[in-house]
Amino acid sequence: MGNRHTRFQLDYFTLIAMYLLAAVSIVVLASASRPWAPSGDPTYFVKRQMIWFGLGTVVLVVATWINYEHFKKFAPYIYWAAIGLLGIVLVHGQSALGAQRWIPIGPFQLQPSELAKVAIIITLATHLDKKKSLKHWRDMVSPLVHVGIPMLMILKQPDLGTTLVFAAITIGMLYMAGLPWLKMLVFPAGLGLMVLWIYLHYRYGIKIPIMHTYQLNRLTAFINPNKDPLGTGYNVIQSRIDIGVGGLTGSGLTMGAHTTLLGYLPESYTDFIYAGIGEQLGFVGSMAILFVYLLIIARAVYIATQAKDRFGMLLAAGVASMFAFHVIESAGMASGIMPVAGVPLPFMSYGGSALMADSAAIGLLLNVYGRRKVQGYKPSVAKPVPVLYSNQLSEQDLVGGPN
Repeated sequence: MGNRHTRFQLDYFTLIAMYLLAAVSIVVLASASRPWAPSGDPTYFVKRQMIWFGLGTVVLVVATWINYEHFKKFAPYIYWAAIGLLGIVLVHGQSALGAQRWIPIGPFQLQPSELAKVAIIITLATHLDKKKSLKHWRDMVSPLVHVGIPMLMILKQPDLGTTLVFAAITIGMLYMAGLPWLKMLVFPAGLGLMVLWIYLHYRYGIKIPIMHTYQLNRLTAFINPNKDPLGTGYNVIQSRIDIGVGGLTGSGLTMGAHTTLLGYLPESYTDFIYAGIGEQLGFVGSMAILFVYLLIIARAVYIATQAKDRFGMLLAAGVASMFAFHVIESAGMASGIMPVAGVPLPFMSYGGSALMADSAAIGLLLNVYGRRKVQGYKPSVAKPVPVLYSNQLSEQDLVGGPN
């Protein structure tokens, strides 16, 4: 057989789902962010988010257009650039709400930990693609160190939510890379150990050196938010009220009184935007939004199975893991059934850095899909596939003439 011709095919399904979420986001933000906008400009956050959507589209096009195989060549530079930006944050970053996570760039603020998520997907995929085997315990050391360095730097900021996202990405990619089930049990065992440690901390005062007390209190507030209703439990209580007010069909877009008019929920346009969705669109609308996310994640898994090589499969698996954790955690914490870890809802929460990272992730999916397993052009008439790609093919054969 001769060389097969290939052509790039765009995954319109994923692209339409992404921009559907973006469109709903703008409408919900117009309501949820109004109490927190500067005086005299109620659309302040909406206008900025629309700018980020425009820049995100540029990022998406670039991430889609460049052949993803080239990312392997630049993986070391991508990794160390991410480490460098995280280091700048720790030294000269801007602080807000007790965390030092941002680098001011003119009127905007860059959050390197968000960009580092995509960087770690690309670089860990490159690392695992070279490693091939994960049969022995020692094979897990280098991937975990690879991810552990930026994770510790992000935890130092502190940013527990993004740290957990890194863990989810790592687990998903290691599983798809072929990590045996016995070794996969290390991760739930580690989670169980952490839960036990937190219990012993509250019961007997045993210290947890890698976490601040306020992080632990916020992380466990969902269990009993009424224990500190004006402190760590406040956002959870107000978020659940928002969702409850929405009822079955919601109060209508831009009509959320609890969020829009009264502004009871401070993070209603960022980490807790799912509460605003619940209030304005109700249970039906909230489930519809989650269904769109489910379609994107399922599509990402499908793209991973259709990738033409191991590297592409790992890229898609990393993106699927990232989005899955974001959606489960963000919607869960707003509903009061998951710990409050400060994780934004992809394409819905306000924030430029997160939107850039999510757009780049979708671009990677489109990239892998467009260059999936070799696609041959269909002949104009029924011909055996070997004949279609024969180097000895005549012009008469191509047009379907007599044999």
